[in-house]
Amino acid sequence: MCKQEIGKEIKQFDTIIIHRHVRPDPDAFGSQAGLAEIIKASFPEKTVKVTGEEDPELLFLTEMDTVEDQDYENALVIVCDTANQARVDDQRFKNGKKLIKIDHHPVVDEYGDIQWVNTNASSTCEMIYSLYLEVCQEGFKMNNKAARLLYAGIVGDTGRFLFPSTTKQTLQYAAELVTYSFDRPLLYNQLYKTSIKVAKLKGYILQHFTVHEEGYSTIRLSKETLEKFELTASETSQLVGLLGDIEGILSWVFFVEEEDIIRVRLRSKGPVINEIAAAHNGGGHPMAAGATAYSWEETEEIAEELKKVCKDFQQDL
Repeated sequence: MCKQEIGKEIKQFDTIIIHRHVRPDPDAFGSQAGLAEIIKASFPEKTVKVTGEEDPELLFLTEMDTVEDQDYENALVIVCDTANQARVDDQRFKNGKKLIKIDHHPVVDEYGDIQWVNTNASSTCEMIYSLYLEVCQEGFKMNNKAARLLYAGIVGDTGRFLFPSTTKQTLQYAAELVTYSFDRPLLYNQLYKTSIKVAKLKGYILQHFTVHEEGYSTIRLSKETLEKFELTASETSQLVGLLGDIEGILSWVFFVEEEDIIRVRLRSKGPVINEIAAAHNGGGHPMAAGATAYSWEETEEIAEELKKVCKDFQQDL
């Protein structure tokens, strides 16, 4: 029913502004811009804009539009891939006439006039494609641009279809999306290319990680370390899965120091870690979550909490 309601609202509004979360990943950009391209292809007379901070690493996917304050008057606002309001990029999302939330993360905030949350979906891009399938008989059209964006988001959030969130439906949707015309090898190269600086940091991490007997690992990347490798905190995000193939590691965390906070990136192969993130100004999926720490002492608390969930997980096996 939600998908039909969303389709109906999209058809009723002349102006639609689409948001996503801060520090975007391919699923955030893909769902935001992919939905925008579907609406543009379906209803050329509508004004459709995407907003948020640009990410230089993801400009190959899409660029953001300029959105003025007055654009929100009588506009439909859709927020993609964002569990809580504090993480919505561009906080003007509340200024429209109607608000829709589309997300696949566990609910943190209940917001929006219509909330469509499906935690069984591999990605919000998968949800956007299922929305299209639901309403394609009502004038909605898919095109090559939208297919490329949605495929990129699915690939990104499933780890190239390796994560447990990948389902038969995920693979079916991906198979349908690749029938559209876009350069898939080029897209993969753009998604997974590694700069020389990031490659050197990768070597540093592999030389310095340790595995505790409980099955957890912590990586600390200070501002001094990032300066040494001439990298920003955001550029380290592509390395967060690096320890996933290492024997003996059940769960791991990257602590990445920024100007006034420490970015916390948690990953797991079994122990549930999103509750740890929720306790430290964050959230996410059971096996992939993010948080914010405000001191190195707080990161030590997070490490202890990670130790406990790994120990409990081993005891329950």
